[in-house]
Amino acid sequence: MKLSGHEILKIDREHLWHPYASMKCPVTPFPVESASGVRLRLSDGRELIDGMSSWWTAIHGYNHPVLNLAAEEQLKSMSHVMFGGLTHGPAAGLASLLLELVPAPLDKIFFSDSGSVAVEVAMKLAVQYWHSLGKPEKKRFLALRSGYHGDTAGAMSVCDPVTGMHGLFSDMVQENYFAEAPQCRFDASWDDSYIAGFRKLLVEHDDIAAVIMEPVMQGAGGMRFYSPEYLVKARELCDEHGVLLIFDEIATGFWRTGKLFAFHHPKSTIVPDILCLGKAMTGGYVSLAATITTENISDAISESAPRAFMHGPTFMANPLACSISAASIRLLGTYPMEDIILKLEGALRRFLAPALRLPNVADVRVLGGVGVIETRRPVDMESMTMRLACKGVWLRPFGRLVYTMPPYVIAGSDLERLAVSMVEAVEEEG
Repeated sequence: MKLSGHEILKIDREHLWHPYASMKCPVTPFPVESASGVRLRLSDGRELIDGMSSWWTAIHGYNHPVLNLAAEEQLKSMSHVMFGGLTHGPAAGLASLLLELVPAPLDKIFFSDSGSVAVEVAMKLAVQYWHSLGKPEKKRFLALRSGYHGDTAGAMSVCDPVTGMHGLFSDMVQENYFAEAPQCRFDASWDDSYIAGFRKLLVEHDDIAAVIMEPVMQGAGGMRFYSPEYLVKARELCDEHGVLLIFDEIATGFWRTGKLFAFHHPKSTIVPDILCLGKAMTGGYVSLAATITTENISDAISESAPRAFMHGPTFMANPLACSISAASIRLLGTYPMEDIILKLEGALRRFLAPALRLPNVADVRVLGGVGVIETRRPVDMESMTMRLACKGVWLRPFGRLVYTMPPYVIAGSDLERLAVSMVEAVEEEG
């Protein structure tokens, strides 16, 4: 049964809940009929250039023949089989590809079904690790202000308690420690004062199991870019104080910030104890995430009661998702990604620069495939979204940010139209 755009909107308005939305005063959504390349085709025939990559996932664009084929081929054998007591080629194949990308000693992979769950897994790994070593008191976390790690309970506890959208639930989550958001801009010269508060918290609290942070770019907490040197100092301090280090690369992984992973930006090599991946890992086709850790951590957990890691998602290592993810990663390997991201970054800088002259703009910043216009006061999300759609562009602004994370395959003309529309819409908003 194919529904008309009018029928879709009626059912949607009466029964469907959208992200961070009210059922009483909902924002009217756009009915999408199909998607191809970098365009979303609406039920009324209009096409919008997607500047969001469907929340930063569709890096190859939509309806890609290579990923379509991977899905079709996998469907011929099995779409899903439980991972408890069974295994399969798609999971093993994806694991092999991921291990080629991440540095040693990261070599133990736990697949789950979303980025938020990958963070939950990372936090539980850290707590169970210390429990296995006879230190059950190490169960709290140190996170950064302006950070965001997901909407599930554990993840909420390490999101910024003020800006993280979860203040209502503060009584149901563990109270953790928060260091000041990094104040060092991405290209700023380093000063140790930038990490003084972080260091002080590690010195004062011996119950910290792990530090968790989004390396180099804080995403939903404000699209903030900070110095890679912060990661180097954080690694040194974690080692000094016997604390694990978790990098949440769910938003930043797979070239979004200009490197394969954001923790590759520092000049010196650093490796987290636990790494979370998701979002772009499947090219936006289906939900899949991975939490990758070390043999040291897995051995400690496996050698102490209950001698197993206590987590097990129903759709863990879903074969369809693993097959598509492997195809997406192999496809990335055929691109000259450094050149692609460099050109994307340069074009975004050039086309967004005129926004700096606008009186209602506080900042314009670009890193890799991320372009941000920060306004001086919050934008009206609904009116700004409608304004951009009228220009043929799909973006989802929030707070004081009008930003884009376009698919890597976007053509130069489409990117120019996208960025110019952002500047025009911000100017018109006034």
